[in-house]
Parts: sequence; C-alpha cells; structure tokens
Amino acid sequence: MIKNNISRGAIALLVLSAALVGCTRIDGSAAPHTQLAADQIFSGGPIVTMDTAQASAEAVAVRDGKIIAVGSAAKINQLKSAQTEMVDLAGNTLVPGFIDGHSHFSMATTSASWANLSGAPVGKVSNIAEVIAELQAQAKRNGHVAGDWIVGFGYDADTLADGRHINRDDLDAVFPDNPVIVVHVSFHGAVLNSRAFEAIGYDATTPTPEGGVIVRREGSNEPLGLVMETAWFPAARALPLPQGEVRFENIKLAQEFYASNGVTTIQDGLTNLDSFELYKEAAERGDLYLDLVALGGSEDLDAFAADKEQYADYHKRLKLAGIKLIVDGSPQGKTAYFTEPYLTGSPSGEADWRGEPVAPAEEVESLIGAVYEKGMRAFVHANADAAVDILLDAHKKHLDKAGDDPRTVIIHSQFIRQDQLEDYARFGMVPAFFSNHAFFWGDVHLNNLGPERANFLSPMKSAADLGIHFTNHNDYIVTPMDQLLTVWSAVNRVSRSGQVIGAQERISTEQALRAITLDGAWQYKEEQRKGSISVGKLADLVVLDANPLTVDPMTIKDIQVLATYKEGLKVYPQ
Repeated sequence: MIKNNISRGAIALLVLSAALVGCTRIDGSAAPHTQLAADQIFSGGPIVTMDTAQASAEAVAVRDGKIIAVGSAAKINQLKSAQTEMVDLAGNTLVPGFIDGHSHFSMATTSASWANLSGAPVGKVSNIAEVIAELQAQAKRNGHVAGDWIVGFGYDADTLADGRHINRDDLDAVFPDNPVIVVHVSFHGAVLNSRAFEAIGYDATTPTPEGGVIVRREGSNEPLGLVMETAWFPAARALPLPQGEVRFENIKLAQEFYASNGVTTIQDGLTNLDSFELYKEAAERGDLYLDLVALGGSEDLDAFAADKEQYADYHKRLKLAGIKLIVDGSPQGKTAYFTEPYLTGSPSGEADWRGEPVAPAEEVESLIGAVYEKGMRAFVHANADAAVDILLDAHKKHLDKAGDDPRTVIIHSQFIRQDQLEDYARFGMVPAFFSNHAFFWGDVHLNNLGPERANFLSPMKSAADLGIHFTNHNDYIVTPMDQLLTVWSAVNRVSRSGQVIGAQERISTEQALRAITLDGAWQYKEEQRKGSISVGKLADLVVLDANPLTVDPMTIKDIQVLATYKEGLKVYPQ
C-alpha cells in the first residue's frame, strides 16, 4: 500500500511537472518553464494583460524575472511555495510596464538646476514678469554668481498674457552680468540675453544659418532674443552640464523619475558621443536598472556604427537602437516644414511661411542611405508633411539597403497626409505620434494651421484602420513624463480650451495603452519579450490605482502609478 501511494504521488508530480515544462501553462496555453514554484504571484485586482489571446486574468506568476503563468487565482496559486512573495494588488490594477516611445532621458539628467518656466498645468508662469521671477528664484537656489549661466525650460509665449515673446531687453534689465538661456518649450529654440549672445558669438553681423531662425530687432540686424532650429544649436551646446560623480547620481535619479511614471524601458531621443560614453560607463558600473535605449546622433554615424555589434541588443541594460535624424522643426514653434503655409506667418513675421527643413533633401537622402548601408535603423524627426515627403523619398530610393524589416520610425508624424499614412503601411514604418499636442497646443494649431490640418494631428485612428503599429510619447522634457496623460490625450484629444481636436481620430483606451506597451515593444523590435503580460515575457509590470479601461475616459489622466516592477524587482517606490 505504501508503495502504491508513493507511485500515485510520483505520478501526480510528473503530471504537474509536464504541465509546466515546455507543454502548457496551468491555464492551458504554452508556458516553457522548468521550475514549479513562483518567486512572486500578483493577484487581488484587475489584470490588464494587453495580450489579445487572454485580455485579462486573476493572477500572474513570476520566476527569475519572467512571467511563467497567467490565469485564474486558483490555478496560479498552485505555484506558491513557502518562499513565494504574494503581491496583493488590493483592488488596484496591474498593467504591463510602459515603454517610452520617445523622450530625452539626457534632459532628466541635466535639467534639475534649471528654472521651470512652463505655463499651467505643468508650471505656474503666465506672463513675462513671472518668467523673470522664476529665473531669479532658481538663480538664488543655485547660488549663482556673476558670470554663471542661468537656464530655464518650458518657455511658451503662447501661454503668456503679454501676447509677445520675452526678449533680450527684458532679461538684460535683471541679469546684466549673467548669460541667460530661456529654452523654448519645443526644445528647438531659446531666447538669449546679451551676455549669452556674446558667449556664442552672435551679433548684428551673424548671418541666419540655413534651416534656422534669428528674430532681429525691428529696423536692425541685431538679434532680439529668439533663435530657432540650426540658429539655436550654438546656444544648446553652451548649456552647462553636470560634472564628475554627480553625473552618475543624476542617472540614478532620472531612472527613479521614469520608474515613478511606470516606465520600464527608457529612450534617450538624441544621444551624442559624450552622453553615450557616459551611459556605457554607467552600465559597466551597474548603475542602470531600467532598460535604456539610445538613439545616436547622425553627425557621429561612423562612431556609433563601431559600437553597433556590442549594443545592438542590451548590454548591461544599454542598447543602441539606431540613428536619429532631424528633418524639420516644431509646429508650436512654427518651424515644422509644411507643403502649405502657416496662416499666421513665421516666428519673425514673414508671410507665406511654410517652415524650412533643418537639412536639405539631398543631405537627408544621403544620410538615410548611409544609415541603412551600415545595417542600422533610422529614427527620423519629421513633424509636418513636407518633411515627411523628404523622408519618404529618401526611404524609397534606398529600399534595397533597408533590409527585410527596417521598421523605420518617424518621430512625431504630427501633421501628415492620408497618402503618407498609406506609405507608412506599405513600407512597415512606425509613426511615433505625439497626441499630447492636442491638449497643450491644439488651440494654437487651429489658429496657425486651420481646422483641416489641426484636426488630423497625430492621426491614430486612421493609422489603426490601416493596420499600422504606432506608438505615442510625451517627448519629455517638452511635455510631462506622465504616461496616463499621454493615454488620456489620445483617447479624448481635448485642448486647453476644451475643444476636441479631431474627434474622428480619437482611439479607444485599449488602443492608447497598446501604443505605450505592446506597440512600444514593436518599435524597438522587442515584442517577443516585452509589452504584454504573457508567458515567457519579462515581468515588467506597473500597479495603477484605477483601471484605465473602466474609468470615465476624462479621468484617465488622474490615475496614479503606485508601483513599478522591472523583471520582477520593485524599482518604485524603493
């Protein structure tokens, strides 16, 4: 009898083992795993998997940083051991970790000492006097003395009651002894004072560079303050950067900031060689605990190509995903390149203004060919339709070099045409949309572009109808890192004034979540290991205080991130 009982127990164990070792998971679908016990089991609240084969579940089991089972609580609990951590969601909602479609991680590591000059709801500036006051307050906090650079970010003249740009005279009156850079919210330009102009060598004899804008004093060639696009590059290079060990501390703090917003895969949307060397050193030190995707600057293509093999996939959490190219500017700065003119002229008052390409079409074509030839992916900044035409023409010319699955990413793709969307679908391109514009600048775009163009902003519904994989992003530091705000803007498309910007392009909450999870993974060619709560994928998970799929869509932006897990490790709060 004893022998028979042992045999039955052994048989039961073998049956359970077979259910977990390369055959089926306990809810009946494929689950290759050789261990019985889970390190963690998440249950006790809604679980939104983003897996079309199993949209929801009661529980999730994790082992060695990967998901080993998804299904009913009763079945998942069979994987519990004395060592298993039971994570009670307490009615809160579990979703996949958010994948950053486009932001500037480097800005999170450098901007801590800058003044926040944003209008509501990001900041509290509403007029030029408050811009000055914020700069003064930040200078005092930083302990600035004469000669120190003073920097502010988030400046947006469209939110100021004065109805004009701040200029060098406004800044000189308060900061006669310090160079001041007031960075435009688009991060495609800035307003400088006289000391800053002196520092970068700008005066009345400075020609406006191709692809740039220098606003001049009326009746004079003297720069008045605002510089945009290529004209602002010297000022951008002059921005003060952290030095020494502080750089690594800032990388840790920046990761904490991203994790607090539920982001488990980060993008640095334009990485220069110095920054990449810093990231490599941080990776070797073990300082990276979130996945960091870098986009190398096209001016250093050869140097980045030399690093391609080591960083084509993550090496100690650092990945070189491709090369960043910039074709045009920003629509809110009126430097995006359109086929039809702006209705309100240029930043300096020129009529019949369509914007300009940052680089000539021939240069873009050459760069695209060079990137493809080196076996790398192109991530191309193109906001408006004339810029997208340049990119598409270049892509078509170099199709033979692009490879079988290039997934060229068009960052922003904000004001494009239906025929261009159809080309995206034809060539398997990935538009990284920017729906936050509907809220922050929807009213501005209606004024500058008219309703037909403004309402086709980030046309996600049209893209979805064509079967296009698209992502959505916040372009931090341009808009807040808040991922739920990004979802909210895609679902509602409501402007600051309450207007709906293109009702026909609103998408469902599920589609909006997919754009920052599963299709976020698709953008980086990581859909087999990230983006959904599915067996075999990384346990990158986020706990929210409400279910985005069931709340009133207008309240999605109010949902809070309670916890973030990277491969099963709780990284927020720490």
